Amino acid sequence: MSSDTDLKILAISGSLRAGSLNTALLRAIIDVAPEGMRFDMADIGSIPHYNADDGEPGGKPDVMRLVEQVRAADGVLIATPEYNYSIPGVLKNAIDWVSRAENQPFKAKPVGIVGASMGAIGTARAQYHLRQVFVFLDAYVMNRPEVFIGAAHTKFNDEGKLTDEATRDFLVTFLDSYAAWVRRG
Repeated sequence: MSSDTDLKILAISGSLRAGSLNTALLRAIIDVAPEGMRFDMADIGSIPHYNADDGEPGGKPDVMRLVEQVRAADGVLIATPEYNYSIPGVLKNAIDWVSRAENQPFKAKPVGIVGASMGAIGTARAQYHLRQVFVFLDAYVMNRPEVFIGAAHTKFNDEGKLTDEATRDFLVTFLDSYAAWVRRG
């Protein structure tokens, strides 16, 4: 833990789109974060495709940067889109690389999962698949409250700013629970 009051959180968006609703969701979470929560936004767009023949992440600066960000964080918060009822390949690829690092950095790491989509059930199926991945990696995934932001295109404006007050209030409640989860981890 960073200190008794400060929490260092690594935020990872599973989407590379410039207008991503999930990146917008992470920014909205950061905007409503309480005093003492500091966020670092990861960039997974330049991580190479995982190939077991390439060995461990050492020597791959973009991968090692993410590995070190995960290690340094008190908790990880992932916003995942849902592609074909599952996890986006770019997100799974990043997780696969990080999991190959020495002293696997997700082990015992408090993880929160959120998601936003235009559909009615948010990213529920992708989030459940992501939870399965983190069970294998022995991360401490927060169970509740779950964050499935459905019809997200009606809750964010064209600039990606959250405009829905009920969603904003829910995110504040979520962050209270998430901070407690990270401190407990």
